[in-house]
Amino acid sequence: MRTVRALRRSTVLKNLAQERGLRGLASRAGAASSVTSSRPKSTAAAGLQGSGTSATSWPPELLRAKGRLTDQASAEDAAARASAAATARLGHYEDWMVNLRGEDAWLHGDRAPDWFTGKHPDVCPGASPEGLQSMAMPNLRCVTRQIAQDYFDNSWTIIENLFAGLKGEEPFYRPPVHGLRHPQIFYYGHDACLYVNKLRVAGVLDGPVNAYFESIFEVGVDEMLWDDMHKNDMVWPTVDEVHAYRKEVYKVMCNVIATHPALDDSDGPITVTWDHPMWSLFMGTEHQKIHLETSSVLFREMPIGIVQLPPGWPKAHPSASRPSASHPKEGIDFPQNELVAVAGRSVELGKPRDHPSYGWDNEYGHRAVEVPDFKASKHLITNGEFWQFVSSGGYRTERYWSEDGWAWRRFRNMKWPFFWVPDGPQGSMQFRLRTIFEEKDMQWDWPVDVNYHEARAYCAWKSEQDDLKGTAAYRVITEAEHHLIRDASADMAAARREPMKDRALWAGGDTFAAPGPGAANTNLAYSTQSPVNALPPSSSGHHDAMGNAWEWTEDHFNSLDGFKVHYVYDDFSTPCFDGKHHMIMGGSFISCGDNGASIFCRYHFRPHFLQHSSFRLVTSNTAAPAKHLQPLVVDAQASTPSPKEASDGDVYETQALLDQYLGLHFPASSEGASSASIISHAGAPEHALRFPQRMARLLASFVPSGAGTRALDVGCAVGGSSFELAASGFDEVVGIDFSHAFVQTAQQMQRGEEVRFCVPLEGDLVDELVARHEAHVDAAARQRVSFRQGDACRLLEEAESLGGSFDGVLLANLLCRLPEPLACLDALSVLVKPGGTAVLVTPFSWLEQFTHRSKWLGGFSDPVTGEKLRSKDALLREMEARGFAKVHEEQVPLIIREHARKYQYIVSEATAWRRA
Repeated sequence: MRTVRALRRSTVLKNLAQERGLRGLASRAGAASSVTSSRPKSTAAAGLQGSGTSATSWPPELLRAKGRLTDQASAEDAAARASAAATARLGHYEDWMVNLRGEDAWLHGDRAPDWFTGKHPDVCPGASPEGLQSMAMPNLRCVTRQIAQDYFDNSWTIIENLFAGLKGEEPFYRPPVHGLRHPQIFYYGHDACLYVNKLRVAGVLDGPVNAYFESIFEVGVDEMLWDDMHKNDMVWPTVDEVHAYRKEVYKVMCNVIATHPALDDSDGPITVTWDHPMWSLFMGTEHQKIHLETSSVLFREMPIGIVQLPPGWPKAHPSASRPSASHPKEGIDFPQNELVAVAGRSVELGKPRDHPSYGWDNEYGHRAVEVPDFKASKHLITNGEFWQFVSSGGYRTERYWSEDGWAWRRFRNMKWPFFWVPDGPQGSMQFRLRTIFEEKDMQWDWPVDVNYHEARAYCAWKSEQDDLKGTAAYRVITEAEHHLIRDASADMAAARREPMKDRALWAGGDTFAAPGPGAANTNLAYSTQSPVNALPPSSSGHHDAMGNAWEWTEDHFNSLDGFKVHYVYDDFSTPCFDGKHHMIMGGSFISCGDNGASIFCRYHFRPHFLQHSSFRLVTSNTAAPAKHLQPLVVDAQASTPSPKEASDGDVYETQALLDQYLGLHFPASSEGASSASIISHAGAPEHALRFPQRMARLLASFVPSGAGTRALDVGCAVGGSSFELAASGFDEVVGIDFSHAFVQTAQQMQRGEEVRFCVPLEGDLVDELVARHEAHVDAAARQRVSFRQGDACRLLEEAESLGGSFDGVLLANLLCRLPEPLACLDALSVLVKPGGTAVLVTPFSWLEQFTHRSKWLGGFSDPVTGEKLRSKDALLREMEARGFAKVHEEQVPLIIREHARKYQYIVSEATAWRRA
């Protein structure tokens, strides 16, 4: 059944086509639906009223000279021809073609001077004989109106210079090949729109420039899934209209810079801080730099025939013109890539709030990460190295890929990296290389551009080639490790003390790649990548730690301690703290300013996302020091959100969930308080309280107490069960949980700090309690407990760092919420000592948004016999296969508070297993 949205879109297309005389289009759009509706003849009319702009969406009188249309008949004829031409190119009609209005004439070839609504590239700040390059970031302790104007002009014109590379109107409206982002007409208007909207939020502007445009161009899209193809149901304004809008916004912005009292420099340069209203101005320029890069990737994905090289575009790296071999040879066409050892140490992440350059919210805060020794490849992985993977069948071999990576590869039918262009008979493995605007001979010594799925598949293949297993298997780098391979001149600690140590504060594109310490191909020094050994190595012996291509990391995008949002852009980072975005580090050749050139940058993309991004191989004898955020794993220890909430990627980092866990794990908090942490009604099922404590005592009953006994609490949450294990006689207890917020809170409880939490009463009403330990959990018991963040599905990799095996292991209400439950069970045969005991507690409440159906232990019928397959039977088989014997089973009730009059009553099955 068609959705209402689809029906409405079809009607809009039909009506629009009828208005414009496109009878064939009207019949196609109307065939699917008989629903009727009306729409304004002008898409933009509402927003243009009172704005001082007379443009409307379709009337041809708006289409000005220099080849633009001047009468109704020619407008209709041009639109029909444009739609027919696009249909012929693709072999079929698509809905987006309704946006083609025959504007090709003024958008083909070199742009006329009035294409640039601000400074022309030849006279813009940042112009050089090499083309228009990015300027150094301004020192915000020393801002004048002229400095602000120059930096604004540079950012503004670079964007328009990029868009001068779209040939004709088709590339403005044609959706990306993957269908997961808006067409380029959105991004052509988006950066201008953001200036207006953010300056309004900051109180600098008191009204819109064009309210309609500032609505439709406000919010971009995040690639949520690689097969989410519903992003482009939109009838867009013409290129000419958006061009006129940009011209208006440019005038408004120049007036703000020239006259607003917040930039008054009559008594000398001013300081712009996080709380200053003009922070929003520099937010706009750095936002433009983000979209300069993301749009350049989308341009690079377009058919070569609809892009063109703008005259003022920066020059390619000199290596781009070299001929290349059809089949590369290591040491000739690309360098050998040996591993270089790096000594581990503590790395302090985070940017000081008084640092004199603009920063996004996720950069501020702090976190110390202990990085063990590791080895990292000297170079980024080159096209030549990756060709070996491709030619050996890497894209055809499922065992190298993660489940989601293989599904993405099959869905997209990927056989080699996207920017490789086949250049010979099928199967010849000969390729050319696509850059933003051109196809070049393949440069085998440039870094390969791949997504995270492809990078990890290569790591698995290379690990197999070199016979590396376990924690020693190749992986990509982590955020903290990346800071240890940078040149000493790009050290964060030094830049925190001396801000000008951040090269982005003094080097523009004209000097960033100049020979010397910290030189990097970034800030548009060149408009392409360069050989991985073109610039000197860092002080650690690694090339391209900054610039050339982004590096994928193992870390999920995450907040630092002390994180807070900026009120002007309160959703810049937080929607992506979801365990589904991987961090990228170091910037690329086109990364400018705080979008990668600065050493404090922290960026992220989804693992299927294609950026100018590469990777390097890393190996170590310990688990990767990466920060992971797990997509929400709701178990019977917390109230269960709706499936949609869970699938949207919330994580165990919210205050509401933290409060619930504190109430569950520390029931003694009710003593002397006005409210109970769980329940206090007469006749309440109090036997279901103190669930974490009961499960800890159950494990303790199977392990003789004594000196040296160790317990592991997997999924320890805020630590109530871990503390009970210590009080029950274990000499050492290690609690491990995926959630940073939970582990941090457990550590506060371990140190005896005051932790407050709220219990819901009704509606918005809550009572605040202080979390209290059980009376028998004294300071000595707390000192025997330690907490760490970790992944229950990767315990095998962390076994060594956990200090060896344990006498007892507890998994309480965790197994049926893991994406890889058997991977967790695999680790028990290593983590549990011979003769030791594992206690597994689970309600077997399998849900597909947490665990793929193929990974469920039971809870479904045999598709052949119809036999009901139960999880407890499968668990028995799996545990016995791992050398465990069941020694105990009981049904365990627990109760969860939703509010003062609503609770969940759950019955889990607790089983104890003795390892042979």
